[in-house]
Amino acid sequence: MKEKIISDTPLLRQYFQVKAQYPNAILLYRVGDFYETYSDDANLISKVLGIILTSRSNGEKGRVAMAGFPYHALDVYLPKLVRAGYKVAVCDQLEDPALAENKKLVKRGVTELVTPGIAFNDQLLNQKQNNFLVGIYVEKDQCGASFLDVSTGSFRIAQGSLSYISTLLNSLDTKELVVQRGYEKGLKEKLGDNWYISSLDEWAFVYDAAVEKLKKQFHVDSLKGYGIDTYPLGICSAGALLVYLEQTCHTGLKNICSISRIDKDDFVWIDKFTHRNLEIFHSNVPDGVALVDVMDKCNSPMGSRLLRNWLAMPVMDIKELNSRYDVVSYFIENQEDLSDLQKDLNSLGDLERILSRTATGKISPREVAALGRGLDLINPIKDICSNKNCEALDLLANSLQNCDTLKDDIEKTLVDNPAVALGKGDIIASGINSELDDLRKLKNSSKEYLLEIQERESQKTGISSLKIGFNNVFGYYLEVRNSFKDKVPAEWVRKQTLVNAERYITEELKEYENKIIGAEDRIYQIESQVFNALISEIQSYIPTIQNNSKILARLDVLCGFASLAISNNYCRPQVDESLTLDIEDGRHPVIETMLEAGEEYVPNSLHLDNTQQQIIILTGPNMAGKSALLRQTALIILMAQIGSFVPAKSARFGYFDKLFTRVGASDNISRGESTFMVEMLETSMILHNLSARSLVLLDEIGRGTSTYDGMSIARGIVEYIHEYGYGAKTLFATHYHELNDLETIYSRVYNYHIAVKQVGKQIIFLRKLKEGGVAHSFGIHVAQLAGMPKEVLESAEKTLKALEENSQNPSPTKKQKDFGKIQSAKNIKEGTLESDGSIQLSFFQLDDPTLESLRDKLKGADLNNMTPLQAFDLLRDMKNELGL
Repeated sequence: MKEKIISDTPLLRQYFQVKAQYPNAILLYRVGDFYETYSDDANLISKVLGIILTSRSNGEKGRVAMAGFPYHALDVYLPKLVRAGYKVAVCDQLEDPALAENKKLVKRGVTELVTPGIAFNDQLLNQKQNNFLVGIYVEKDQCGASFLDVSTGSFRIAQGSLSYISTLLNSLDTKELVVQRGYEKGLKEKLGDNWYISSLDEWAFVYDAAVEKLKKQFHVDSLKGYGIDTYPLGICSAGALLVYLEQTCHTGLKNICSISRIDKDDFVWIDKFTHRNLEIFHSNVPDGVALVDVMDKCNSPMGSRLLRNWLAMPVMDIKELNSRYDVVSYFIENQEDLSDLQKDLNSLGDLERILSRTATGKISPREVAALGRGLDLINPIKDICSNKNCEALDLLANSLQNCDTLKDDIEKTLVDNPAVALGKGDIIASGINSELDDLRKLKNSSKEYLLEIQERESQKTGISSLKIGFNNVFGYYLEVRNSFKDKVPAEWVRKQTLVNAERYITEELKEYENKIIGAEDRIYQIESQVFNALISEIQSYIPTIQNNSKILARLDVLCGFASLAISNNYCRPQVDESLTLDIEDGRHPVIETMLEAGEEYVPNSLHLDNTQQQIIILTGPNMAGKSALLRQTALIILMAQIGSFVPAKSARFGYFDKLFTRVGASDNISRGESTFMVEMLETSMILHNLSARSLVLLDEIGRGTSTYDGMSIARGIVEYIHEYGYGAKTLFATHYHELNDLETIYSRVYNYHIAVKQVGKQIIFLRKLKEGGVAHSFGIHVAQLAGMPKEVLESAEKTLKALEENSQNPSPTKKQKDFGKIQSAKNIKEGTLESDGSIQLSFFQLDDPTLESLRDKLKGADLNNMTPLQAFDLLRDMKNELGL
């Protein structure tokens, strides 16, 4: 329960009045040189930040808990609070205490509300990732979503089923959700509870109001030009985000100047399980390497962010992919241009995020100078990319827009190395403002002028040890030792007595002091005016610079692809409209970079199609490389469909629209889901979403339950994909060697294995994919490699031998459990396993005349209009026909 505080001092009364407006945020309250918190907030931040908890007097009400830190440490402590998952309201002094009407209590107000999804400070942001604030609006079974990164101005909307939106949330760098009040619990149940969720009242999601807010934000009369009118729920969510920005004191952000839509049919479906299983963004082991770590050869933060977006949403547009391949090919063939371009890209800086701080007016002089240097590189970059006999590259070069006027104004206005902030040193160059130049001369000549006064007064009075000094109490002074006290002129005014000296002021010193102080104040005013005018000019260029930033980011990613292809010997893939997958000598892009010196990755070739070889049952020993083969196949496709060259001798395939993987074991204990339950949920989701252009990778399905249950499920899954999976290309790795007989039953199922060589009791892993199934997993050998105790291994060998003998000579009283020996392929055509190990006949592809006759009778029976007696007669006839 929160502590109820009754304020008995003006300061605390003001604090709790402001706190009442932001009850869900930590309030950092500026008091002099500190940011302070009280009561519950103080207890909270003392634990989160590890700072001392103290107290402040609350008048007659006693004392109240207090914790705080120096104001200049805000950039240190604020990120810690936000990363810990808290909103933070920054409450600043809105007037100078010296000029305040109420000398005891200055005006204060919240100047910024920082949340996980709204951040501009570099300390709060990951340079290589977007920071998406996501609006969610649900209506029946449809959901609208808007993705806004205020730090770059990226604004996109989507609409579809909740599962589709969930996929986007997991693919993109989502940091905070904004939902309708009252929907928090339900959405957590549907989307998972690992999101930071904020809520707004229902009125914030009204369609008409949302349209008006978006038009006002973009300064347009209609939204038709953005092509989002078919996403009304997405528009509602986007309008709600603008309301949320208003409520968090972030109005009128000029870098949010456009919006686009995410079309489901434009991108490859990759669900959250596949992202996890393929380790695209994060490795599943501590200090492991993810695909993005290997692929990110970008030279700018903008390029790194775009690469992550491409990996999250690979494209299916063949023309777009070939455009990317063409640029990569050019730079592979022209490595001098590649080197020059990457050098310039490395010096660009983060133009997108500099613009975001320009939009808020919180950009520093040094960031403006960095922006000027970045703009200065646009023309050289354009020259490198122009007229290269590469249409895609020429198009990018021609799309870069000239910003020479702004660049020149920045260079002309700022000194070469501006101070970190206004008032901390020189910002504006000489020659911009004549009054500023005169005031600087006055300020900079102060030492010479004061020395001149000191020498003149020393000669006039005969005080040889006379010194001029300064302190904050009474400004400039003349210091006289006691031995010369009798020579002090009568017009000097004594201000301070020391042990061995006395200090005096004169009318001349006071006049000069006023000039200096007035000059510093006036210098600050003039520099502020000139600098703010420069910021306004930059703001007018925001759309142009944003467009340039997108092109530069694209060039950066494609240059990175070229570097990767050169260093790792990648090939250009061929993506077409076919339904075939052919990879020659494919390699795993991550594993091959982690091999020790001198060790080579063993490549493998693979063919899959929808009509001949649709499903591969992959068997082989533990540690032979089955999982690696599955993952490398998906990663090669993923890399190709973002425009990258791939680790293979050659790769040609029809584009995929969905990638599915079910690899590895995990559970969700918090929701009462066991490892096997999670496996079944993920597999069920895959089977319900298959298409002709899907790639399905299944690894050890059914291993989480009893042997017979597991084999039955695995068999049923293969049968389902073959018969009802639209031809979805599938790799099914398994230790259930009993599934090898499926090759003889289903026309598009083939057996392959990862080869090993056995020398005595030693196993050599060859890592090579070969045709045919195998029936040995060498699990005991792997246990030996893991250092299992000798006694365990000996016992396991005996048990294995006994089981194998029993399998070869089963007791006649037991039912046959071995799938490979149940019956011949003809007798079990299209068989499925019953729980007791027997076969249930299926009518999928019957070729026996008797069974065909039975099937035809069943098809012709009108069960809805049949009487019980007629049904009985039908069964009796069928029984007689079977001779039973």
